[in-house]
Amino acid sequence: MPHSSLATQSSSPALPQAPMPGPRAERLACPTDGSIPAGPARQAAPSVGEPTAGADHSGAQLPAGLAGLLQDLVVRPVGPDLVAAIEDLHARAFGPGRFTRAAYRVREGLPPFSGLCLAAVSGERLAAAIRFAPVLIGGRPGAELLGPLAVEPEIKGRGVGQRLVGEGLAAARAKGRRLVVLVGDLPYYGRFGFKVVPRGQLVMPGPVDPGRLLALELQPGALADYCGKVEADRSAAG
Repeated sequence: MPHSSLATQSSSPALPQAPMPGPRAERLACPTDGSIPAGPARQAAPSVGEPTAGADHSGAQLPAGLAGLLQDLVVRPVGPDLVAAIEDLHARAFGPGRFTRAAYRVREGLPPFSGLCLAAVSGERLAAAIRFAPVLIGGRPGAELLGPLAVEPEIKGRGVGQRLVGEGLAAARAKGRRLVVLVGDLPYYGRFGFKVVPRGQLVMPGPVDPGRLLALELQPGALADYCGKVEADRSAAG
């Protein structure tokens, strides 16, 4: 703001003006890669899969129960013992509308989990879960449909979902899967290498926003080998 001119209109001697402080030396230009700039008052951002248990992004302390939940999280394969808890989480996270989504229709008739499905648990408490379902694309095997990914609302934004995605993709690659497809948000999944599928290359069993139909090549050039209808691969389920 400009200095006030009131002092020049007074008959009293003007007081000497204190020098305006210059810019703080530690202030850094904002990076373009989405990272958090370092500075005296900031801590380094936690890496994927290493959520800071005691504080949220604003630095506020979490309730002791939630801090303990994050500290004790273990990622494990999904088994029959978790199916009911995962279904309850899906119901609370997505509501009944999930049954009408195109991705859900692809998975209809498949077992509720496959060998690539993962969950984050703390003791007997479910914190998050991710599903992978084997699919055929144009009759060709070797692809997986990712989703849904669900995280308990109270611990969203703390890297739990990112950890599940990262570990799930690594397991799919190790298993020799060639391609992973999903319907989701590019700003989130783009960090893992997902890209928008060329319009018309893949056909889902229902309406899908073309900008949200994404694919990740686990083997270079794999996407070019797939074209056509996406449907469950029941021969690879289990």
